[in-house]
Amino acid sequence: MCSARAMQEAERLMRICNACRYCEAVCPVFPALERRRIFPRADLVFLANLCHECGACYTACQFSPPHEFDVNLPRVLAEVRSESYGDSVWPRAMSGLLARNGVWISVVLALSVAGFIAGMVGVRTPGALLEARVGPGAFYELMPHAIMVSLFGAAFSFAMTALYMSAREFRRAMQLPASTSAASWRQAVKLAASLHHLESGDGSCVNTEDGPDRRRLFHHMTAYGLLLCLASTVVATIYHYVLGREAPYPLFDLPVVLGTVGGIGMLFGSLGLFIARLTRVAMLRSTANAGIEVAFLVMLFLTSLSGLMLLALREAPVMGVLLALHLGVVFALFATLPYSKMVHGLYRLLALVRHTEESGTPDGA
Repeated sequence: MCSARAMQEAERLMRICNACRYCEAVCPVFPALERRRIFPRADLVFLANLCHECGACYTACQFSPPHEFDVNLPRVLAEVRSESYGDSVWPRAMSGLLARNGVWISVVLALSVAGFIAGMVGVRTPGALLEARVGPGAFYELMPHAIMVSLFGAAFSFAMTALYMSAREFRRAMQLPASTSAASWRQAVKLAASLHHLESGDGSCVNTEDGPDRRRLFHHMTAYGLLLCLASTVVATIYHYVLGREAPYPLFDLPVVLGTVGGIGMLFGSLGLFIARLTRVAMLRSTANAGIEVAFLVMLFLTSLSGLMLLALREAPVMGVLLALHLGVVFALFATLPYSKMVHGLYRLLALVRHTEESGTPDGA
């Protein structure tokens, strides 16, 4: 459950902001809070996940520190939002798994799986990890396709199930009505996909003391890079089962092109987001999501880096080692996905659906 202290502080700030209303046009949080006079737990969770933590309200607020009202809405909503992740996680016993030692847990899991794969290959064919292999089916000479599909299919299925169950629990916690219009879902998807409320074109969003906020660009590179990598996997699956073609594929074949572009996007996008977090304005910097956010960025970075290295060196003797490392990282990414910052995408989408339903306006603002 979200702590009483976090909820009390969030409610205090909501009342101050509702009385002031200077920031009513800054982002969707303020029109949403102005439709309320009281702020029960479900509404505070909703407002916290509607917030993009852009920081515009902090710099505009006349009551921000060092004022005695101490209004720092982005930081307080980040704390409530972080706790809402743990409240909705499935299974509940996994709550807080990555909160403190997320990076170490993810890396150790990745190395353990990579070690298991390397050991399995070594037992089957001693010395195979350091032998150059080329042509279709080279990967499967090290790890049979059936075993690879079973192992990673199970991890992916678990991740999708856990994400679905967590989203369902969050929907209940936020009290999103069971019946929502298709128009609201379309608008919410549009806003979430474009990051409409995380814009720096007008200089309103804040991240560093100097220079524009690039988080929107890095977020898009990461998110759409990940989608391109998933598209690459789907196309490769069609190649394998429908066309009878085995990986690895030629450099300019569709699965490789999609995976390469997606991997580059993930590599630089996750690195950019990590740097943006480190250089964020001190008063806006929150440690609430540190474990799950950093772990997710690290795993995305390592997934893309190991994948690109495997592509570049797939005909070298080191290919077997790189394949084991890449598969280990991908498995760890899937296994930790439901307990990482990935959930914020689902939760914010649901918050946008509720906001669009309430506002009744085409732009959801």
